[in-house]
Amino acid sequence: MKTLLILLTAITFVAVSTDVKSADNTVSSTVVTNSTPPTANAPSVVVNNSNVCKTGVASAVQTQILGISNAVTIRDKNCELVLLATKLWQFQMKIGAVTLLASDPRVFDALWNSGTYSPVNYDGESKIGNDARDVWLDNVHLMPEGSLVKARLQEEQVQQTVTIRDNNDDLEKFLFMAMAMYIGLPILF
Repeated sequence: MKTLLILLTAITFVAVSTDVKSADNTVSSTVVTNSTPPTANAPSVVVNNSNVCKTGVASAVQTQILGISNAVTIRDKNCELVLLATKLWQFQMKIGAVTLLASDPRVFDALWNSGTYSPVNYDGESKIGNDARDVWLDNVHLMPEGSLVKARLQEEQVQQTVTIRDNNDDLEKFLFMAMAMYIGLPILF
């Protein structure tokens, strides 16, 4: 009986201690899961001044792990050209303004096709009007790249070179035949 009593006491002790431990290990809490995805916000680029001649561009990319955002400004060369020409015109430097604008091939072609030739300074001499046209025709390589007038004049120069070369070939053939006939005629007589 004594063993039975010890055994029952041990079982009761184990049961009580296990019951207490399970009560201590139980945690009652509320878990909140935020399932909204993270976002990469593109930074804002503010260009308020009209004399800046730049445009702001921003972009962002977001994945579940990594987000990247970037912003840059892009230079507007056409805006700069117009702004500088306007300032020259306001300072009463009209020929300088037209010359600056004519560095754009579209403006150069428009001036040429309208018979108002772009001013040019070549070998230290400034030329306008028909004198400028003659300088441009003699120096086609100075015209702005992308100009349709430049392309047409260069093509004409190539055609003239080919025609001259063909004429020189014809002249060489004629001279060769003439010499052959001149040398061959005394042999015949």
